[in-house]
Amino acid sequence: MFNVEVVSPEAVSYTGEADMVIARTVEGGDIAFQPGHVPFIGSLAVWSVEVVKPDGSRDVFAVHRGFVQVHGNQVTILSDVSEAASDIDVARAQTALDNAEAALASDAVGSEAEAAKARAELRLSVSNLA
Repeated sequence: MFNVEVVSPEAVSYTGEADMVIARTVEGGDIAFQPGHVPFIGSLAVWSVEVVKPDGSRDVFAVHRGFVQVHGNQVTILSDVSEAASDIDVARAQTALDNAEAALASDAVGSEAEAAKARAELRLSVSNLA
């Protein structure tokens, strides 16, 4: 069993025990950590992080970049922003998605609009898991 922390500058989104943590890294794709995993540090993509608890239930978080560190029986997710599925404001995320798509359609600066679109899509996807 792992001790898990999901932390952002604003708050600690999660502290607890888990049998597995699933995340997506920028350089390696999806990765799952289970007890006994070798030490690891990786950069996180804008994607979900799943914490599989000992009873089999899952807590899902929208994570907007950051790092994952595994050392011993500790998994730490450090992110710019992390939001539990149950805390996501779906209407706000849908508005952000609509605005990003409108900006992309009007040939606005692509990289910022694309990043906003990716964040909004992640929030909506994760909120559906709550």
